[in-house]
Amino acid sequence: MPLELRRGTVVAAEGARLEVDLGDERAPAWADVGMVGPCEVGDEVLVNVQARRLALGSGGFDVVHANLTRGLGGAGASGAHVMKLNYTSLQHAVHPVEEGETELALPLRAAVAVLALHGQLRPLAWAFARAARPGARLGYVQTAGGALPGALSDDVRALRAEGLLAGHLTAGPAHGGADGEAITTAGALHHAATALGWDAIAAGPGPGILGSGSALGHGGLAGLDTAHAALALGAPTLLVARMSEADPRERHQGLSHHTRTVLDLLLEPVEVAEPTGGELDDYPGPTRTMGRDDPLFFAAAVAAGTRLAGMMPARG
Repeated sequence: MPLELRRGTVVAAEGARLEVDLGDERAPAWADVGMVGPCEVGDEVLVNVQARRLALGSGGFDVVHANLTRGLGGAGASGAHVMKLNYTSLQHAVHPVEEGETELALPLRAAVAVLALHGQLRPLAWAFARAARPGARLGYVQTAGGALPGALSDDVRALRAEGLLAGHLTAGPAHGGADGEAITTAGALHHAATALGWDAIAAGPGPGILGSGSALGHGGLAGLDTAHAALALGAPTLLVARMSEADPRERHQGLSHHTRTVLDLLLEPVEVAEPTGGELDDYPGPTRTMGRDDPLFFAAAVAAGTRLAGMMPARG
């Protein structure tokens, strides 16, 4: 199916958040500045309108495909030769963190929490910081399964500013990590634990998630690959349960079928922290996700963050 691209003019710009005049309407848009460069009022842009047209849960805005006014002079990263999004119109070369890391340091001296959804990251990070030993460092590895641009997440920026995340790597097709790009999730986990010295790693998709209502056709299944990578590297591994008491879809009520499927398919067992009550007594954030109040969703993530703090290997 061809890309749904439309030509428009930027009429308002605040960093990556834009408003674009498409001729017959004005619409919000987002620009991955690291990919297409900055956009300013008056710039002529091409935007992909499909997600907004389909009214997807994470598709309330268009995405800038190219800035025709000032975005055609990019030179790429000097000396980079490993491609991300290769053989698409958005292919670009990066310096992967795996370069030069020829020796494996096993077992991995970091505990790994496998996220089902990006919305679990904030409550998990808050709980980890509250329960972890002084000086413990938690970082985030962004995988496939949801949004691929690393710059899209407001939560990652805020958590880093608050000191609750030590860093951010993007792995596989995900790109634009603030602290580096990895070719594979395994490479990102290894680099995080060795070169960056993270004591714990939250690994999972960016904002939004792919889904088809089927057993295997959803972004949550990326957690299966992530968990297997962590286990293969010898890391203590925790699966963050996706749970809900407010989702109207029966398959997501209680323990979501996303989590159940990953547990059914895992080749080795992992830990799963279930909420027991009281997890949200001091939680400072809202408990709304996907447009509805859902305390169980957050309680499960808080329980996982607390358990992750207790799973960290001792630092020698």
